[in-house]
Amino acid sequence: MRAAVTLMTMLLFSRGLCAAAVGDAPSQPPAPEPNVTSAEAPISEVRPLTREDLEAWLDGFMPYALATGDVAGAVVVVVKDGATLLQKGYGYADVEARKPVDPATTLFRPGSISKLTTWTAVMQLVEQGKLDLDADVNGYLDFEIPARDGQPITLRNIMTHTPGFEERVKDLIVPEGTPFDPLDVYLKEWVPARIFAPGTTPAYSNYATSLAGYIVARTSGLSYDDYVDQHILKPLGMEHSTFRQPVPERLQPLLANGYARASEGKAKPFEVVVSAPAGSQASSGADMARFMIAHLQKGAFGDARILKEETAEQMHTTALTLLPRVDRMMLGFYEQNRNGRRIISHAGDTAWFHSDLLLFLDDNVGLFISLNSAGKEGAAGKIRKAVGEQFADRYLPGPTFDGKVDPQTAAEHARMITGVYQVSRRLETNFLRLLGLAAPVKVFPNDDGTISVSMATNLAGAPIKWREVEPFVWRDVDGESFLSAQVADGRVTRFAFEWVSPFMVFEPIPGSISPGWVTPALVAGLIALLFTTLAWPISALTRRHYGVSYGLSGRDAQAHRWIRIASAGVIALFVLWGVVVSLVMGDQLQSSTGDVVLMIVQLLSAIVFFGAAAIGVWNAIVVIRSERKWYTKAWAVLLALALLVVLWVALAFHLIAFDVNY
Repeated sequence: MRAAVTLMTMLLFSRGLCAAAVGDAPSQPPAPEPNVTSAEAPISEVRPLTREDLEAWLDGFMPYALATGDVAGAVVVVVKDGATLLQKGYGYADVEARKPVDPATTLFRPGSISKLTTWTAVMQLVEQGKLDLDADVNGYLDFEIPARDGQPITLRNIMTHTPGFEERVKDLIVPEGTPFDPLDVYLKEWVPARIFAPGTTPAYSNYATSLAGYIVARTSGLSYDDYVDQHILKPLGMEHSTFRQPVPERLQPLLANGYARASEGKAKPFEVVVSAPAGSQASSGADMARFMIAHLQKGAFGDARILKEETAEQMHTTALTLLPRVDRMMLGFYEQNRNGRRIISHAGDTAWFHSDLLLFLDDNVGLFISLNSAGKEGAAGKIRKAVGEQFADRYLPGPTFDGKVDPQTAAEHARMITGVYQVSRRLETNFLRLLGLAAPVKVFPNDDGTISVSMATNLAGAPIKWREVEPFVWRDVDGESFLSAQVADGRVTRFAFEWVSPFMVFEPIPGSISPGWVTPALVAGLIALLFTTLAWPISALTRRHYGVSYGLSGRDAQAHRWIRIASAGVIALFVLWGVVVSLVMGDQLQSSTGDVVLMIVQLLSAIVFFGAAAIGVWNAIVVIRSERKWYTKAWAVLLALALLVVLWVALAFHLIAFDVNY
């Protein structure tokens, strides 16, 4: 969930997509088996997936990983052939009380893995004929989602993260005790802009998922919480699970605390996910085992059935193929194929809890891991990634696709993909768009013929290197992940790699807002304005000390004073914006006061940035027409350009706006 924010740092990420963008999935064939050619990496030695071997491996890995990562606790659950093979807790659910994690009863917050329950609920109503995956969702709502290019969105778009919404982060997660809107109010209050045509571009959306949950509630006549309780949790016997916030009184003593780092010892407040169907679940490891078994057995758990077999099969195999080789979205699940095996999965993050769920469909095996701390330097993400990959390589190895592209072609394709990109999951119509300048995604070639992506590093923190194995498809030289690009008219138009590939892609940043020129121009301009601002008191004190009179008069003096006022105003306003953005990113601005602050700062921006640009141009004209030195004239022109750049940034990145939604 918090990947929305950390995706900007960015942000955060979880898991995007070549070839012409395909429409909705009905025209697509079922997901094929992973494609492996005769050029394969050797198969690792197969270890028996037994409780004894698994427990010994996890006991050797998890305690050390938690200790070195400064993570308080974790739960790991593995199911096989319709039964729980192993469920085990590590570390503490409550650090201060030294309360250990109990895999049977301790509730973790699996974040966006909650979405799988929402998608299951949608498919229950689809198989009953109450919902149509390809109908306009406005037919199920009591408010309207505006069309994009005349096209509405469908539940199929929502389940494949292709409705085209921009990101929404405001009030996504709030601390317990903070007033928050019920789901219907949250959804109606502000509909994020649709920045892509439906079915064409994956852009992960918590808002869209909550829209699906709201449709489930309206269609069933029950609240979302009641529907999930009655139709999913109760049939599966998930007695230690809930979507209610705060959790019911009987479950509160069982809830694991969340931590930034275990060593801090102080538990964080319970996180209320306002976009509830997208991430409010709390479940024990044992309950997650039941959910995994039900999906691995195509909707059945014991005598209970939550989906018809054909419906579960439809969820697991209906693929949206937009780029070759990289993982794809299914209906709610996404691929995370490895070792030539079909794996569908979902990850989940709140601020403090970090989780993964993987289903090895053809092996009837499932893995769930959840950690209750972010840990040191993002340790939680590294631990869960290592567990998933090493589990697959240890117990379910297999062939890995490999191939070759001649060096000349590889060098040309590396040149074509080199550049600066923005992610499809982004904030575009509000002031947080400015964050894109701080963390652009860069693709660059390496001396050995491989390419790297600035945000993609391995567990050691070194840049991952991808080598081209077929035209515009690259493979991690030390692993199995793929990077794939779409090309049109001789240029790369999008690419994705398997950390983000099912639900995000990267696209070239338009030249008008490219960090390649905007960032250095803005920084240089602000430095010039800062020097001018500082020169004001310094020159005044110097003249006073030496008894030198002010040497300008008339219009020259007026222009000189006003340009210093304009420079000081712009610097002060940028400092103020920095404070506001920091408070927003740190969730320290509540809507009640934050909206007022934003409106004031936006109003000041309209006055100061437009006024300063006008003053800068006027000052340059006055100085150029005067008899002053050439370097004074050059400085006046530089200040005018700096103020015009600042105005452009304010307009392009929505610092001048009258909208408190983001």
